[in-house]
Amino acid sequence: VYDRIEDYQWLAETAKRVLKPAGKILVWQATPLLAKIIKVMEPPLQYVWTMHMQKYGPCYPGKSGICVITQCLWFDKDGQSKTNKKIADWYGASQGGAHNGQYKWSKPEAVIRHWLEAFSQPEDIIFDPFSGLGTVPAVCRGLSRSYIGFEIDPVVADKARERVANTNPPLFVVQNEQLDMGIP
Repeated sequence: VYDRIEDYQWLAETAKRVLKPAGKILVWQATPLLAKIIKVMEPPLQYVWTMHMQKYGPCYPGKSGICVITQCLWFDKDGQSKTNKKIADWYGASQGGAHNGQYKWSKPEAVIRHWLEAFSQPEDIIFDPFSGLGTVPAVCRGLSRSYIGFEIDPVVADKARERVANTNPPLFVVQNEQLDMGIP
């Protein structure tokens, strides 16, 4: 749930301990708590930027209306992190909401894929301590990223395990060299 400030503090302290130098963390957050979340996550980490995802499909219920924009905060360990490619701080998501309509907090795979490609390398380990239905681990598997994911709800965790198990990794990955098939 996005309204437990103590979860954000735990996340900041854990990230400071386990991130590599120039390591980074992306944190989805509830808009009314923006200032409180930044306050508890700094100083263990340094705030870098706020990115926004606008949903064009099913939206999250807010306190006084419908939430169509979700913010994702970028923090890093030492003020040295960069992206691997240029990204916009505004990302539109045509498919919002749950994976197969089962979980209201799920993020669209396209957004997760876009940001994982921008913020990580294939040899990186992605840590998702609030995995829900496993969107981040499923996308990691498709991008040949290693991952560690936790989910407190056992029913949701079982669905996430099934989803990740049924996600196919790429058949092969060729990086920075031609595939030599021995054909003259």
